[in-house]
Amino acid sequence: MRAAALISLITASLVLAGPAPHMVKRATCPQGQTVEDAKCCVWFDVLSDIQTNIFNNGKCENGVHKSLRLAFHDAIGFSPSLEAGGSFGGGGADGSLIEHSDVELLFAANGGLGPTVEAQRTAALTHNVPFGDIVQFAAAVGLPAGLVPGPGDTVDRILERMADAGFSADETVDLLASHSIAAQQGLNTGIAGSPLDSTPDVFDSQFYIETLLKGVLNPGPTTGFAEVLSPIPGEFRMQSDFAIARDPRTACRWQALGADHALMSSAFRAAMVKLATLGNNRSTLVDCSSVIPTPASAPAPPTIPGGKTLDDIEGSCAATPFPSLPIAPGPTPTVPAVAV
Repeated sequence: MRAAALISLITASLVLAGPAPHMVKRATCPQGQTVEDAKCCVWFDVLSDIQTNIFNNGKCENGVHKSLRLAFHDAIGFSPSLEAGGSFGGGGADGSLIEHSDVELLFAANGGLGPTVEAQRTAALTHNVPFGDIVQFAAAVGLPAGLVPGPGDTVDRILERMADAGFSADETVDLLASHSIAAQQGLNTGIAGSPLDSTPDVFDSQFYIETLLKGVLNPGPTTGFAEVLSPIPGEFRMQSDFAIARDPRTACRWQALGADHALMSSAFRAAMVKLATLGNNRSTLVDCSSVIPTPASAPAPPTIPGGKTLDDIEGSCAATPFPSLPIAPGPTPTVPAVAV
């Protein structure tokens, strides 16, 4: 279960989050930082540790990608409907993926998370902080079986699972902003490390734009599990992303986030706050979000990739035409793999 010092204002990485502007800071830490509660001071030490030992000195690479994925998988294993029926519904955001890694890492949906789980376990034990807290903190500053939606699930299945955990269709789309800094590892091992958009080191809205492009090629020599045609060489496309982008229940939200980075960032932040506290009473938690470093400036506005045009966009929002976006100069890019 969670301890009191939960980092409850969550975003994906260093470039996404900053302290809430209304905070009144009331405590001074041993190294001179000021925070709203003395319980938060330890997290500056944790921050320094994980920036060096998990995030490769603050780079938006594999450590950040896996920490964000771990935060989602740890939290979404929560089902109020199972609890209501008298069955175990999972603990929500409680660090069980670390506490019970011998069991939960065997679940197919959690494949590839083992090294990140062990790195976070070491940091938590070193600084004597709860597992549940470090899982969500690492997501904030980095940028039961069957309860985690998979890339091969239908839109109906995904929305039903997310609704059971308390998330609307719009909030489900909001959480998928995490795919902006994601790459696949086990879905197609022949092209492990293939990103889900052309800017995997930047939290931006390109993922939403590029998922709407017509698929025209396989990025690898074979087709992987839950893989559909990609619009860009080197870029991997999940079947679930493709389907959610075009489903009438989610298409308009998808399009709106793609066209507006500020909306995407604020919506993702709100959805991650909710995710990070699943299964917990927020009134009992201490907000230590002031530990999270100030965000970097906003990325460049979204574009249609070079070599593509508006005709390549499969706009699926019946209520609103697809917005006019600039086309990036040059030919269609080839997206290099990232380390996984």
